[in-house]
Amino acid sequence: MLQGARTLFYKEVLRFWKVSFQTLGAPILTAVLYLMIFGHVLEDHVTVYGRVPYTAFLIPGLVMMSLLQNAFANTSSSLIQSKITGNLVFLLVTPLSPWAWYLAYVGASVVRGVVVGLGVLVVTMWFSPPGLDNIAWVLVFAVLGATLMGSLGLVAGLWAEKFDQMAAFQNFIVMPMTMLAGVFYSIHSLPGFWQAASHFNPFFYMIDGFRHGFFGVSDVSPWLSLAVVGGATLVVAAWTLRLLHSGYKLRA
Repeated sequence: MLQGARTLFYKEVLRFWKVSFQTLGAPILTAVLYLMIFGHVLEDHVTVYGRVPYTAFLIPGLVMMSLLQNAFANTSSSLIQSKITGNLVFLLVTPLSPWAWYLAYVGASVVRGVVVGLGVLVVTMWFSPPGLDNIAWVLVFAVLGATLMGSLGLVAGLWAEKFDQMAAFQNFIVMPMTMLAGVFYSIHSLPGFWQAASHFNPFFYMIDGFRHGFFGVSDVSPWLSLAVVGGATLVVAAWTLRLLHSGYKLRA
């Protein structure tokens, strides 16, 4: 199993690395543009947690947003492209187990997400270094978040039969939940109703826990965020493996 998973993993990493200008460079540029616009407008007007400059606060949010979106995009785009072009059959005739599929696809998504996130951090930290309070929280939430989104991307890729369906999944589910998860603001700045609503968004816990690793403070306890993100990751991973075991939308 491991040999097959390793080969498929290498193929998936090579797939996005061959077009790195698009898969890595474009999201980094997008994050820098967000930082330049929001940072310029709000830097002198907003201080978060009583002591954190707004630009510094914004950087971890942009890093995690880029990481999550690209981890999702890697599995979802790879699988839907294979289904539409017809080359998925070459994987179906191999003796790869569902676990091998999962480890290869999601593993490559974690790599892409982390590389994009690291690239965003390296480029944006020159504007306002956010500091680093606890690297363990940063790494845990980065890996868990990328794993969760890679698994969700695999579910979306299995479900979708054309690019329009995949675009709808990303534009109406992934994008809104990411943008409304506290990337650009602390939820304590929201009215009571929207603060409460934010606690039902698992993306909020990914970003808040990740941000805690930089500043040592966050909107909720990092242990609560870890429990929510860890639980959500296990649920989505189990769901993905069940779909793979059943051959859902693969042999239809």
